[in-house]
Amino acid sequence: MSDGVISQDEIDALLSGVPMDGLNASGQVSGAPSANIDAATLTKFAGELKDPLVENLKQMTGVEVSAGDPTVEGATRDQFLAKLPEMVIATTADFSNGVKGDHLYVVSTECAQKLVSLINKEENAALDDMAMSVINETLSTHTNDEITALDKTGKLAGLACNPAESISVPKAMVRIPQNTFALFTFPLTIDGQAYTLWEAVGGDPAQSIAVALGGGAAAAPAGGSLNAADMASLGGMAGAPMGGMQMGGAPMGGMPMGGAAMGGMGGMPMGSAMGGMPMGGMGAMMGQTPNVQSLQYPNLMGGASPSDQGNIGLLMDVFMEMTVELGRTKKPIKEILGFGEGTIIELDKLAGEPVDILVNHKPIAKGEVVVIDENFGVRITEILSPQERVSELR
Repeated sequence: MSDGVISQDEIDALLSGVPMDGLNASGQVSGAPSANIDAATLTKFAGELKDPLVENLKQMTGVEVSAGDPTVEGATRDQFLAKLPEMVIATTADFSNGVKGDHLYVVSTECAQKLVSLINKEENAALDDMAMSVINETLSTHTNDEITALDKTGKLAGLACNPAESISVPKAMVRIPQNTFALFTFPLTIDGQAYTLWEAVGGDPAQSIAVALGGGAAAAPAGGSLNAADMASLGGMAGAPMGGMQMGGAPMGGMPMGGAAMGGMGGMPMGSAMGGMPMGGMGAMMGQTPNVQSLQYPNLMGGASPSDQGNIGLLMDVFMEMTVELGRTKKPIKEILGFGEGTIIELDKLAGEPVDILVNHKPIAKGEVVVIDENFGVRITEILSPQERVSELR
């Protein structure tokens, strides 16, 4: 935002919940890879998962399902967005143990509706909360197959993912992994119709998975680090003459040293400059301890600059979905299908406990339920701190 105008990439990043450390110094979304993607090893792994995926979908839908050869490629956010339809179902199941990082599934709304309709045995099923639960269960089965296959390598013991969570959103609001990530593409044919299942794995976990499978490119050394050859070179420099300087009476920059007295050098005072270099600097080169001082930084002024306030004003008319959550619970599908009128569902909240207030499914505050005339409302009792809000994003 250095030019005072917010870019489209910045708007997309704000809408999709991209953390600010995903932006580089220019304010653009960084495209530098966080890890090398071993596409060949991961493609072979995806091929081994194709048959279990097809079999699971057959059992759940009860119709004919087939799959083409899956592919894996290194991709960036913009490259992935170019492949997606405008509305998608995004399912996050981030790696939480063994390796940690982003893990995302994306399907079109048409594919999701087809799966839900077949599994629930209903025509044109609505993509409501019940449908999202069905998608969660379907993709969790595939995730479990992946974890089981990786456990067999013996190199990723205890690998686990967070529970799957699906939402229906425009593609610009999907929380896509930052930098370069591994993009798995599974072409599917379900009941005669062609669909695609995309799976995005963050760069770091993708590299760890590839290494566990016997592949994986070695990580490049961090900028500014020295390798063995550099260290050997420096060791040679330590014993070599410096700029022709020798202390045993040999010339130093063309000036004899043998006749120099302690108080001066060939009639030159010790404090004088020799060849443009003050003798104080020579002392540091000869092993004397340099005078090191702490760098004093100026105090940073709080608050946003007027230009930033003007930029954020461009987003003030954007509508965001606000949800008040009374509580949650998890039930197996067999219990959910047995629900009827009068069924009581126990939630994870105690009576009188504050309810959660979410914006775009991210908690921002807590409150208490009130009644306004004949309508329910919520009185905000607590705004979550920035640290709490950031922790909830992962």
